[in-house]
Amino acid sequence: MTAGALDLLVRSLDAAMVVVTTSAAGERAGCLVGFHAQASIHPWQYAVWLSKANHTYRVALLSEHLAVHVLDHGERPLAELFGGVTGDEVDKFARCDWHEGPGGVPLLDRCPNHIVLRRSAVLDVGGDHACVVGAPVEARHTGSVTPLRYADVAQLEPGHDVDERPCPPTERAG
Repeated sequence: MTAGALDLLVRSLDAAMVVVTTSAAGERAGCLVGFHAQASIHPWQYAVWLSKANHTYRVALLSEHLAVHVLDHGERPLAELFGGVTGDEVDKFARCDWHEGPGGVPLLDRCPNHIVLRRSAVLDVGGDHACVVGAPVEARHTGSVTPLRYADVAQLEPGHDVDERPCPPTERAG
């Protein structure tokens, strides 16, 4: 197998991009996510894969709820905010309008199409991402959505390099 062939195949799928937000212990976090999918029909479950380098991953480990915001094609500025800067250094929520949703999860006002999940499992198979699975507690669909796709944001510089791995919350000092 060649990594080049795999990269080309996966890029041709041109995944829809979402922003995942969460909060725990008074800390908010959110990031741009390309790895996500429905994970079960009965009971209904949804899965998102979060980079272990991201602030959002560390907050999600402590949270009960996550929101998956479907980005419309015109929401590139939100993709740049949540994909191009790190929550370790910047309060992304001070730069956009949001309100509190179920379980205290931040809901982005510019992305009314969303699913709020109650976290039910985290699967870490040793790669650079971990899978967070949740059951829906709220879903909102306001009409037709033309999703922002991977090809639309492929040139974004991420807030963290994929190989960065800050210590998990249980290892933080203080």
